[in-house]
Amino acid sequence: MLEIENLAAGYGEALVLRDFSCRIAPGKVTALMGRNGMGKTTLMKTIMGLIRVKSGRIMFDGTAIEKLPTHHISRIGMGYVPQGREIFADFTVAENLRLSLLGHEGGNVLPIEQIYDWFPILKERAEQRAGTFSGGQQQILAIARALIGGPKMLLLDEPTEGIQPSIVHDIGAQLSRIARETGLSILIVEQNVDMVRTLADEVLFMENGAIQERCDIETLRQDDSLLHRYLSV
Repeated sequence: MLEIENLAAGYGEALVLRDFSCRIAPGKVTALMGRNGMGKTTLMKTIMGLIRVKSGRIMFDGTAIEKLPTHHISRIGMGYVPQGREIFADFTVAENLRLSLLGHEGGNVLPIEQIYDWFPILKERAEQRAGTFSGGQQQILAIARALIGGPKMLLLDEPTEGIQPSIVHDIGAQLSRIARETGLSILIVEQNVDMVRTLADEVLFMENGAIQERCDIETLRQDDSLLHRYLSV
């Protein structure tokens, strides 16, 4: 589904990712964990074409995307929820969802009722301005906005940041259900261990711009030594 080979990328002349390689299996939820500043967000932005690739290759569903603009990457099936959510605060829930369909005409878009079935609160508050939502509700809207385009893969960057624990669990459980029902692949950057244990099938640990370890979720549930090694300050 997603194969990255010898990737180098960063900001100006400063490289954050150096010779980065990994493979994300289709139909799986993969968590990317590591301390702050290790290149996780840079990787997500590079996959989406928001940061220019210096060298290396990114293959998504058989297509090389490392030179494509962001809107083309989105159209071929990559959804993205950035850190900070970036919803349109002055627009209603329904307007946010409709705006997310721009550029997807004729594609594999989902009916709005499917989104409302997954996230009933959005139907209840469809005419409410998104800026009046709590942080957790805004995150639900941001995820729904990415899903309505019918992506094959969803990138989530720190979705639990600033969200109360009860909503974190609900979001994790619902994303797990959606992935099982639809075959959606998910790559999630996340520091919240409970969210990762609820949602992920496997975990990649990143340090200094490269993958250092990977394990399945059962291994992580039984042995937290990798968490201490790669997340402890």
